[in-house]
Amino acid sequence: MTSPGGSPATTPIGSRAEAEGYVAMVCFKHGPPRLYGVELEWTVHHADDPHRPLDAGRLSKALGLHAPATLVRGSPQLPLSRGALVTVEPGGQVEISVPAAESIPRLIDDTAADAAELTALLMDAGLIPGAYGLDPFRAPRRILTVPRYAAMEHAFQRLGPHGPRMMCSTAGLQICLDAGEQDETAVRWRALHDLGPALVGLFANSRRRAGSDTGWASARTEATFGTCAPFTEPPPLDGDPAAAWARTAMEAPVLCLRRGDTWDAPTGLTFGAWADGLADGQVPGGRPTYDDLDYHLSTLFPPVRPRGYLEVRYLDAQAGDGWIAPTLLLTALMSAPMDQVLAAAEPAAGRWFPAAREGLADKLVLQAARDVVDLGTEVLDRTGADPELIAAVATRLQRIVDDTHGRRAS
Repeated sequence: MTSPGGSPATTPIGSRAEAEGYVAMVCFKHGPPRLYGVELEWTVHHADDPHRPLDAGRLSKALGLHAPATLVRGSPQLPLSRGALVTVEPGGQVEISVPAAESIPRLIDDTAADAAELTALLMDAGLIPGAYGLDPFRAPRRILTVPRYAAMEHAFQRLGPHGPRMMCSTAGLQICLDAGEQDETAVRWRALHDLGPALVGLFANSRRRAGSDTGWASARTEATFGTCAPFTEPPPLDGDPAAAWARTAMEAPVLCLRRGDTWDAPTGLTFGAWADGLADGQVPGGRPTYDDLDYHLSTLFPPVRPRGYLEVRYLDAQAGDGWIAPTLLLTALMSAPMDQVLAAAEPAAGRWFPAAREGLADKLVLQAARDVVDLGTEVLDRTGADPELIAAVATRLQRIVDDTHGRRAS
């Protein structure tokens, strides 16, 4: 990777403004939407007792040559049959992401095949994937000992209990979409955020944490938003999203300083200050490089993260093949006229915390969810998915909102 001027990634960044320009350029890439991606994450449990702490050795044995180097030093990390790499989160959550596909049917087939292969590997070792967006059985416990996660844990612990929960106890479903042509990016960015509360409510399933009822429909969302606010919360949506994201990246704290064996960063150090030379004398090696900046971007966890494409991160993990319904719904919605999408999402737009706390019990979130499901099911055929699958997904989505409406009426 090289800097905008073609210099090596190890070249020092000259200023905050230079860093902002780079972030805006690499995080929002334009072009016709044509690629789709999905990342599935699960907590992992002992099949005979899901309350039992996960053992890193058992997980290593289960994954074998597919294990990442963060779990098994020197592992070749071989991909699964359809190309997905297995990664492991700090608490032992496993994640797969197949290569981006040019069609939804291909994406679903490849992801389903690799998810089944990973599940079989776990089950052969007496382990099972979790079914919720948050571990309902165990308290957070970090099993990876790499410097990245030690530094992040240390930084988050200073801010409260949510960071360790997010790192070690949560599991999400991530859906990846292209940003679109330059004149479409801002409205696609807004639509993905405006849809967020309705979709959080529709697919919330993480009410329990470590054996207790949290009172939140999606306690995973509560943990994520509370990890490092305001940088893990939804951003303001006014103006150019690329410029706004670049400013956010500069104002966010540096979590990992990759110098030596311990990566703890000075408390309060922002990337913008580092790039402007305001941390000279505090940070070994002087100003950051473009490689440091890329790494910093990987430690930011907003609801939608721009990475050259748009990574939707606000959905709870779903049990079994439950990931297919939100994947089809969101990709279908993003193929619809954006004015219709914004109108459907509008009743709940911005109601992230009511959606996370109450789910579809919140009247406006339910209204938006019904409108979003109605619009989405009308255009599910645009995904190119099998008609039988489309019918099954439409029925499932309608049942969620109808069952909620029935409970409210009674």
